This record gives sequence, C-alpha cells and structure tokens, in this order.
Amino acid sequence: MPSSVPRTVKAIDTASLIRLDAEAIEYGFNRNHGLGWLAEHADPQALHYLRPFMVHRAGRRPEFSPHWRCMLLLTMRDAQEVFSLLDVWPASFDQLPETLDRATKQAVAHRLDYGKLPTQAQWAGLNT
Repeated sequence: MPSSVPRTVKAIDTASLIRLDAEAIEYGFNRNHGLGWLAEHADPQALHYLRPFMVHRAGRRPEFSPHWRCMLLLTMRDAQEVFSLLDVWPASFDQLPETLDRATKQAVAHRLDYGKLPTQAQWAGLNT
C-alpha cells in the first residue's frame, strides 16, 4: 500500500461513481453519499472528477486502512457542480483509467481548490 496519494485527477462516469460509493458504504468508510443518493441526484450522463488529497486511516476497520480521501467534483441532475468528498480504496482508484490531459487535470484541481463550489450538503439543503 502506497503511503501517499497519487497526484492526479480522474474522470469517472456516474455508474462507476455509484459503484465506488457503494464500496465506501460496504467498507465502512466515513465519506460516502448514502445508498441511492447519487443515483437519485447525480447527472447520469455527466463525467465527475476524483482527486485524492489525503491518506485516511480508519481504526475500526483495519483491513480497509489506509484508504484515500478524495475531493469530488460532482455534476447534479440540474447541471449544478458541487464539491463533495468520497473515501476510495486505493486499488479501486487505480483501476480507473487515466483519460485526462495535464491541462484538464490542472483546471479541475483549480476548480476544486478555488472554485467556491457549493458543497453537496448545501446543494441537498436547497434541493431535497
């Protein structure tokens, strides 16, 4: 298991994102969206973006520790982009293809860091 997160951004379709979220729930990770939430609210045709930013260790599930906490640029069904977090098993992240060029990765990372995006919780508070 690597001791640091990869410095990359990966694009992910909604179906794959829902699978990663279900895996986070199954593994008992803290950062997930809850069963069915993404299927109900995420744009099913959109690409979303994952960027690992820290190694997270969970004491209660040592078999799934450490894992990566990822920033998530999530596109909702109303086309609003929101910031969220998702805990991801490193092997699952590694299986996602690298499809983005360097400029796109930098642009997504900048939006996640400085884009003043509403959080998923803020969006949910206004839309559900």
